Amino acid sequence: MDDSARAGRPWRVGVLFSQTGVTSAVERTQLQATLLAIDEINQAGGVLDMPLEPVLYDPESNPKLFHTLAERLMGTDRVRLVFGCYMSSSRKAVLPVIESYRGLLFYPTLYEGFEYSRHCIYTGAAPNQNSLQLARFLFEHYGSRFLLVGSNYVYPYESNRVMSDLVRQNRGTIVNELYVPLAARPADFDRAIADIKKLKPDVIFSTVVGKATAAFYQAYRAAGFDPARQPIASLTTSEAEVAEMQADAAEGHITAAPFFETLGTATARRFVASYKARYGAEAPVPAGAEAAYFQVHLAATAIARAGSADPDCILPELAEIEFAAPQGRVRIDRDNNHTFLWPRVARLDARGQFQIVWNPNVRVRPDPYSVMQSLDDWSAEGLVGPVPIRS
Repeated sequence: MDDSARAGRPWRVGVLFSQTGVTSAVERTQLQATLLAIDEINQAGGVLDMPLEPVLYDPESNPKLFHTLAERLMGTDRVRLVFGCYMSSSRKAVLPVIESYRGLLFYPTLYEGFEYSRHCIYTGAAPNQNSLQLARFLFEHYGSRFLLVGSNYVYPYESNRVMSDLVRQNRGTIVNELYVPLAARPADFDRAIADIKKLKPDVIFSTVVGKATAAFYQAYRAAGFDPARQPIASLTTSEAEVAEMQADAAEGHITAAPFFETLGTATARRFVASYKARYGAEAPVPAGAEAAYFQVHLAATAIARAGSADPDCILPELAEIEFAAPQGRVRIDRDNNHTFLWPRVARLDARGQFQIVWNPNVRVRPDPYSVMQSLDDWSAEGLVGPVPIRS
């Protein structure tokens, strides 16, 4: 065992999710899910009879502050494991610190792929676990002409590059690609609305994040577009962003993710019920929160197996563990530190709730480098049948 275990002290872990700033709505759900998992573990006796103790800071959606606080966690607080980050810019600010201290970051957010660090466990979706499924669904039901709208930082540029490749490889067209400030105001979407009117795309693929998401969807609604024919499709619009907009602005738009709070499995229902019992009946429970929740359970199991919080000890154990997450059984791929996940596509209904319209019922091996980009060949663990749709 390591020194903290021999001394009988709690297992201290770092937690870095923003409670303020442009992406605070979704990061708050990740923080809350992390604390829920820690409480569950502690109520069940902790890890090797010692509790997990979170060391929390608010990075305020600011990559520079993420970097500073990661330094504090690793250097001053002397934690070895950190749960945190939403935006890719924040992950990229934190990861060099984690690597320099030989720590381990658990990152619970979908991202653009094309990255590997021995010191990061990626529990959110890679592009072959959401972009491929979303593109296939959109081609099948809406058309092949895409307009891309994103926030001005790394993830939207890289995600749009992946989506553009998929569209063009399947004989589709990118009619335009444009970006708005990270803290965009309603007027910043005037050009996007004008382009939708002028260029008449079949689909608007949005990588707008945070508080600006509601402004975009409400501007789309005010312009009179019909999402039944011409939806906004987004990987970054979750229950957390929808909670900040009117239901009529959300209705009809589409998202792909491994988890939605309306998922009807027994494990998903228990998780959502526990989360809402703790944080309120109206609290949104997005995929980022579900990943934040299950990654704590994975880490705790790995610590127990290793008898240590030393990343060098727990990394081999993580590759041997499966966990019954709310989305389905998950595990870490030892080759790339990403997670086997269960992709789904959902549409927002009149109440602003996601209803699943395509559930392939396969667990998809992570392919963070997008080696396989065929819309019909993206799973190493199951075959994909025709794409059903429900109204």
